[in-house]
Amino acid sequence: MKLHYSRNPNPRLAVAVARHLGSSVTFVFASPFAPGQAETYRALNPGLSIPILEEEGRRSLWEADAIACRLSRLSGTGFWRTDDDEPDMIRWLSWGKANFVMACDMVHFEYGTKQRYGIGPVDPAKVKVGLDDFGRAAQLLEAEFAGRPFLLDSGLSYADFRMASFLPFNDVAGLPLSDYPAVLAWYRRLEALPAWSDPFDGLDAPQLPKAPLAAERQIHRQ
Repeated sequence: MKLHYSRNPNPRLAVAVARHLGSSVTFVFASPFAPGQAETYRALNPGLSIPILEEEGRRSLWEADAIACRLSRLSGTGFWRTDDDEPDMIRWLSWGKANFVMACDMVHFEYGTKQRYGIGPVDPAKVKVGLDDFGRAAQLLEAEFAGRPFLLDSGLSYADFRMASFLPFNDVAGLPLSDYPAVLAWYRRLEALPAWSDPFDGLDAPQLPKAPLAAERQIHRQ
C-alpha cells in the first residue's frame, strides 16, 4: 500500500493514524498541484486532494476519514470502532467536523493557509466568527472532558485524532486552548503519543511555507 501525503492538516491526520496503527504502508510525499503532477494524481483522485491510499487490487481511497477506517480495519485494533461504540464515535466525528474542527479550520485558514500561499489578507470578520464558534464548541468539550480522558468512555479512538486535526497548527492559529483546561489536558494526552506529536519522523516531508504573520502576533503555544 502507498499513502500519499503532505504536511497539511488532513494528510497529517492520515499519516498519524498509519503511524499509530503501525500500518504496512509506503509513505509517498505528494504535491498534486505542482507542475506536471496533476494528471498523475487525477487518476487517483479526480479532486486532486490528498491524502490518498493506494492498495493493490482496490480502487484508490481518498479522504482522511475513509483512509483511517480502512487502516483501522486492516489493523484489527478497533481504533475505528466497529462495536457498540461505533455510533458514539461517529457522533463525535460528525459534530466535530461541523463545529470544533470547522472553527479551528476557519481561523487557521486566515492566519495559516492564506498567509503561507499568498492568497489574500486576513479577514478579521471571519477570524471573529471562527473564534466565536471555537469558544462555543470548546465549552461543550470542556464539560465532556471533565468526566473522562477521551471522547469515548472506552478510551482513545479515531474520533480524538479527527477532533484534534488542526491543533498541531495552533502555533499559527493561536486558538485560546488555555482557556479550557480540560480540553488542553485532553490534547496533551494526544501529544504524548509519538505518532501524533511527530508523525513525519524519518519521512521525506518538506516543511510547509512560513506563515509571515505568525512572528508578528502573540501566539498561544499550547
